[in-house]
Amino acid sequence: CSSWLAIADSGGSGERVGTMRGTAQFTLGMGIAVAAITMCYWHLRRSTYSLRRRLSRQEVSKFKQEGFLVVRNILALPEVEALTEDAMEAWLTHKRPFDPADTWLNNSLLVNIHHYAKRVRDYYFEGPLLDIMEQLIGPNLKGATSQLTFKLKGNTMPFGWHQDNGYGELDPYNAVSCLTALDDVDRDNGCLWVVPRSHKRGQLGSLSAEDKIKGAVIPPPSVDEAEALPVSMGAGDVLLLHCHTLHMSGGNTSGRDRRVLFLRYADADAVEVFNYRKPRLGRLVRGKTVFDEVASYERNL
Repeated sequence: CSSWLAIADSGGSGERVGTMRGTAQFTLGMGIAVAAITMCYWHLRRSTYSLRRRLSRQEVSKFKQEGFLVVRNILALPEVEALTEDAMEAWLTHKRPFDPADTWLNNSLLVNIHHYAKRVRDYYFEGPLLDIMEQLIGPNLKGATSQLTFKLKGNTMPFGWHQDNGYGELDPYNAVSCLTALDDVDRDNGCLWVVPRSHKRGQLGSLSAEDKIKGAVIPPPSVDEAEALPVSMGAGDVLLLHCHTLHMSGGNTSGRDRRVLFLRYADADAVEVFNYRKPRLGRLVRGKTVFDEVASYERNL
C-alpha cells in the first residue's frame, strides 16, 4: 500500500490551481489517490485473514489416517480478538449466566451464531477454512452447523464420548467439524480428547427424527480411554474432526474461560439420514448443488 500511496502523492504534486494543466494534474493525482486507497482497502479486505492456508499432502494424509488434525495459527491474534468480541456480544445477549443446575445445552451452546455475529458469519462463509474444506471434502461445499461451544470458568460439566455425525447423521460421510480456539485450550479448562483412527469404525449410532422429538439419547460408544489424546490449542488454532471421530471434553476446572467456535462443513448435496434423507439446509459456500433449496438458502444473509 505504501508504494501506491507514494505514487498517488507524486501524481498530485504538479502545478496547483490556477492553470488548466495544474487542475488536470491535481485531478489526476486525486484519481490515483482514490484508486490507491481502494486497492489498499481491498488488499486489507482480502487480508482480513492473514493467510489463505492450504494443507500439505502430509497433513491431508494425516487427517485421513488419524481422523483429526490441528492447524496452527489459522487466525492471527487481532483476528481472534475481533471474532471473540462479536461472539461474546451475541453470547451475553442470548444466554443466561452459567448455572450449575441448568442443562449442558443452556450452559454451553449458542446455535446459529452466524445469525448474530457478522465477523463470525464472514469467517464461516468466506474465511480461510474453505480452502482446507475443499481439500478434505471436495469442490462443492455448504455450511452445516455454526455454534459457540463455551465452557466458561466455573462450568465443570464434561461432555461424553460421541461422534458429531451421531447428532445429525449426514450422507455422504465426509463432513468435517472445525473447532477454532478463541482462548488457549488445555486439560485444565476443558480441552477435547480424541481417539485417533476411531473414525474407521464408521457410524456407531444416530437418532431418527422421531427419536429427536422424544428426546432420546445415543447410547455411549465403547471407548478404550487409554488410546485417547488431549488436544491442546492456542488461541487462533483450529481442530479438524472427521464426522466419525470419537471425542469428548472434560470440565473446566481452571479460573479461565474455554471458548470455541464450532463450524461444520459438508458436501453440498449431503442429506439428513435421520430426516427421511432430506437435504441438509446450509449456505452454499463453494461450487454447486443439485438441490434448489440449498442453492438459495441464506443467500441474502
